[in-house]
Amino acid sequence: MRINGAQAVLESLKQEGVDVIFGYPGGVVLPLYDEIYKMKFPHILVRHEQGAALAADGYARATGEVGVCLSTSGPGCTNLVTGIATAYMDSIPLVCFTGQVATSVIGKDSFQEADICGITTPITKHNYLVKRPEDLLRTIKEAFFIARTGRPGPVVVDIATDVFRAEMDFDYPEEVHLKGYSGLFKGEECAIDAAVEALLQAKRPLAFVGGGVTLADEAEDLRAVIKKAGIPVCSTLMGLGCVDPDTEAYLGMAGMHGSYAANMAITGCDLLIGIGVRFDDRVTGVVKEFAPEAKIVHFDIDAAELNKNVRVDYPVLGDLNWSLPRFAKKLAACGVDLPARFASWREKIAAMHASHPFSYQKRNGVIMPQQVIETAARLSGDDTIFVTDVGQHQMWAAQFCPVSAPRHFLTSGGLGTMGYGLPAAIGAKIGRPKQKVVLFTGDGSIMMNCQEMATAADNGVDVKIVVLHNHLLGMVAQWQRMFYEHHYSQSQLHGHTDLVKLAEAMGVAGVHVEKPEDLEKALSDALSREGAVLIDVMVPEDADVLPMVPGGKRLDEMILEQEAAK
Repeated sequence: MRINGAQAVLESLKQEGVDVIFGYPGGVVLPLYDEIYKMKFPHILVRHEQGAALAADGYARATGEVGVCLSTSGPGCTNLVTGIATAYMDSIPLVCFTGQVATSVIGKDSFQEADICGITTPITKHNYLVKRPEDLLRTIKEAFFIARTGRPGPVVVDIATDVFRAEMDFDYPEEVHLKGYSGLFKGEECAIDAAVEALLQAKRPLAFVGGGVTLADEAEDLRAVIKKAGIPVCSTLMGLGCVDPDTEAYLGMAGMHGSYAANMAITGCDLLIGIGVRFDDRVTGVVKEFAPEAKIVHFDIDAAELNKNVRVDYPVLGDLNWSLPRFAKKLAACGVDLPARFASWREKIAAMHASHPFSYQKRNGVIMPQQVIETAARLSGDDTIFVTDVGQHQMWAAQFCPVSAPRHFLTSGGLGTMGYGLPAAIGAKIGRPKQKVVLFTGDGSIMMNCQEMATAADNGVDVKIVVLHNHLLGMVAQWQRMFYEHHYSQSQLHGHTDLVKLAEAMGVAGVHVEKPEDLEKALSDALSREGAVLIDVMVPEDADVLPMVPGGKRLDEMILEQEAAK
């Protein structure tokens, strides 16, 4: 059938199973928005293009599907950049459609022209500039294939405005043929055999789980591996939820603000089995002294990650959908009672974790931030999706919010994007409408994209926004307190912003909480209420995220709660 390019884009999205677009209109994409109007294609109008990209990101993380956002040219597409970079760092599948000026004036510094392909080349898995109508359908098919296969990531499709108006035959491709890229990543069976043999030779093995397990939807096979191996396990920030917190010798998060037992286990193990991890600097501490006594196994889909940060002894390259089931099967068939073999090591590490849990000092008449996280998590229930912004509250949420399933803890890990939380929570709720969505944010982070409260209110998106309000850019202030002689240079937020009034002005209900005795009821009432609610909770300015591994230190050189209190 003959249709125009704008219609073809929307029909292609239907073919890809897309059920919502997050976007913001502008001049060169008006032909596409006119078809959105005519076809009644589901679209969420955000209040800033960064919100569109981050909402699509939250949708993708919560559902496992490709998130889709749309902007106009020039400042519209450049406003997407932070969201695109956020998705790229955490390997989140997005397809970002941007409008471009007409083909006849590309490269002539036309009004609202920007080379978004050039701008985003370092932060996308791939990108396209579509200048010919005959390339449109193939490009969209390839974009979704690239975004969702292999190691996922964002893809930009920049479309010249005249392509939206051009007529074409709609014949959407059924297959993708890309030279050098099949989307399939199967490795060598002998690599798995070597990993099994390394485990059989080990005395103090430790599993280290990352976000790659969630991306591959391999939590079930991972849990089978942990059970069959009977070894302690810790997680990165992005791996939270992949392991049931009730698992014996589950140590929680490792790294800069990781648990004492997780960091000590990494330091003392003789075999570290990294599964879907990047060995990022936030989890390694001093790289040359990371896991100093251990041989390292590394399961990963991306060859670029092997030996990038940490030297690996047993690389297992391939999709976790391929490698983890085989690893579990081989462990089951090895003929050794591995849980019995590693019982003393497992019990030692579990005892260490029990004696050094995440903890905090309570104070009379003051609501501690960790208490807010614990209370909200308890009242919310197991099937809640928790979203965070970036800062102290992010780390407290990782420490004190038990997450029992993958895709239930959404946060910006690699890029550390302040302002991520609110739009991502909106996207998550739209993608998972039957699940409760709770956002933990700070009075610094919420202001980065506070305009999206209007998006939540106007679209009836039921998100609960818990603000840990300490009048500071908390993590910046903590570093200034610890390492810069309490010089709070431009990190104090003692202004006149009333967050409750701000929320109410945008159509979101607001609650202010100062007294500890009011916390539970306020949270309970807000969480049970229909519609978006902001709960503004006052917490002390001097609360620190601990444990903490200072920059330039080993993982076992942590500042602990007890030490900081002296």
